[in-house]
Amino acid sequence: MAAPAARLIQAVRPHAPLIKFPKGLDIPRPNAQEALKTLAVNFTPHSAPAPPPPSRHHVPMTPISGTPDSLASIQLLPARYRRRPMAPEEMDYIQRGGPE
Repeated sequence: MAAPAARLIQAVRPHAPLIKFPKGLDIPRPNAQEALKTLAVNFTPHSAPAPPPPSRHHVPMTPISGTPDSLASIQLLPARYRRRPMAPEEMDYIQRGGPE
């Protein structure tokens, strides 16, 4: 079993990277100790739970305006983008919500 696994291991050949990332030398790096001190100063313990956020008003969905798909526009699509025909058994399965 060890022999087939040994054949799968391959070395990565040297190549030119296609994407170059900046080194970020001019970006200052944060000091962890200073960040912790800042958080400790700004942190105030809450004794009471925060009030719940105001609930948003439920807006019913409205149909999107525009031209609905026509048979001609669907027939112009390449076969790989067309929806495959659905069997009546599959339609019944979906309508029932799954297996009985």
